[in-house]
This record gives sequence, structure tokens and C-alpha cells, in this order.
Amino acid sequence: MHGHLASGPIAKAMLRLRRVAKAFLVAPLLFLAAASAPGHAESGPLVELSGQAVQGGLIVGRVPAGVEIELDGAPLQHADDGYFLVGFGRDETEARRLTVRGPDGRSESRKLKPEPREFDIQRIDGLPPSQVTPDPESLERIRREAAQVRRARARIDRRIDFAGGFIWPVEGPITGVYGSQRILNGEPRSPHWGVDVAAPTGTPVIAPAAGLITLAHPGMYFSGGTLLLDHGLGLSSAFLHLDEILVETGQQVEQGEVIARVGATGRVTGAHLDWRMNLGDTRIDPETLMDGRPQAAGPASE
Repeated sequence: MHGHLASGPIAKAMLRLRRVAKAFLVAPLLFLAAASAPGHAESGPLVELSGQAVQGGLIVGRVPAGVEIELDGAPLQHADDGYFLVGFGRDETEARRLTVRGPDGRSESRKLKPEPREFDIQRIDGLPPSQVTPDPESLERIRREAAQVRRARARIDRRIDFAGGFIWPVEGPITGVYGSQRILNGEPRSPHWGVDVAAPTGTPVIAPAAGLITLAHPGMYFSGGTLLLDHGLGLSSAFLHLDEILVETGQQVEQGEVIARVGATGRVTGAHLDWRMNLGDTRIDPETLMDGRPQAAGPASE
């Protein structure tokens, strides 16, 4: 379940990059490996990319020291040792233009066009009417809680905890997938933004990658026990419907560390973990970062 934990100094640049390439399901047409480690730009390309240019996908890039990065003409945040991230939303169709410029005047440009996907339609019946159409008092609570989540996700620093790759936070059948159109009690609602993994209440949830806890809430209206884990450069995981949270806001955790327990809190019809991921405001599909599923898909649980 736990896979191999990240270890060794981040300064071992190419070892890190190979691990990222494996963990992020390298797309061969996007992975542009240099002949030497970043910092020797004269012997290879200015930029190295791995990941998936698909709707809901994430690209992990790296440039040598001193290289400037622009995305669609605007400066792109990057770590001190050159890592950067580019994410694609569920409905994104336009190509993004990545441009890098070296201190020697060289420049490179890459067109990153997300491949389209087909998304499921998920019908969920039997929910309490108040959770499908909340009353005014509940709507105010929902707004306050959404603001808490936005503030937690607004953090952007230069940690690169994501560079060790990701493992599944829990094992079990997948019962809900990213991007599926939700029809709740017969009424169309917004898409599902995470991957649901069914597991009994009390099952340990482990950190899929290292990071900093930025929110630990025992009971939100929709998501119940809610935990946010920041992996650096604005990439964060959210874990919803938790029965118990075992960490605190501000705590640094390592990959594989037990951080919570699966529950059935908030708007659910059965015990499971809803794992979501954001790059800033862009919703990322966690499954695009994984090499396979934890188990075969099962019936819907939320």
C-alpha cells in the first residue's frame, strides 16, 4: 500500500527527475531529457518536461539556474532549483505556450495542448433534500467554509514535496472519478472533482506525498472531515469525508505517514475517501499522476 517512500537529498537532480517521470506517467512526446543535469544548459535543452497534457492533467518541468519561464506570456512561479508546474482544467481545450529564456540569450518554446477526455455521468439518488438544495442558513455556512478552503489553497511557496512522486492514500475500489457529471436526486449539479476510493470507516489514510498541512476541519457541510495538504508551488491535495484527522494545521508530514481515517461524514451515501487535487484554482485529476488504480472499480458510493 505504501509503495516506496521518497528519500535522499533533493540536490540529486536527475535522480529526482527520473522518479517524477515514472510517478507522473511520462508522456514520451513531452519528456525532453537533457544529456546532463540542469545547470549544464549548453549540453541539452533548456527545459525538461514530464507528465500528461490532458484535461485534468499536470506537467512537471525543470529548467537550469538563471532561466526565465513564461506561460502564455506571463512569468511562471518556479522553485529555486528550477522545478515548475503547469495544470490543465477539466474543460480546457486551448493550447498553452511555454517559453524559457536562458542567461546566454537562448530561448525555447513548447506548445502544450491538452488532449480531450470523455467524462462519465454519475447519478446519485437518496440524498437528503437539504444537501441537494441547502436552505439560506446552510448556504451561508457553505460560503464561509469555501472561503476557508480558498485561503488554504492560496499558499504558494517554493517547496517541491511533489518531486518525490505520489502513492495512493488508501486502497479500495474506485467508486467515483474526476470530471463526472453529477446528477443528484435527478437534478444536474457540478462535476465531481476528485477520485473516490471506498474503504471501511476507520481505515488509515496516508499522505500520498510529503507536504504541509494547511487546513484541518472536523466537519464541513458538504465534505465533512476535511484535510488539505500542500505539496509546494501551489499544488495541494484535499481529503474529504474523514472520520478522524490525526494531524494539525502547520504540521509537516512525510509520504506514507498516517494523517487521517476514512469516514462517511458530510454529503455521502457510504464510507470512502474523496481525494482531490488543485494547482491554484485549477482542478487536477489525481489519477493522472498514478501508475494504475488501487483496485478495480466498484459501484458508486457518493
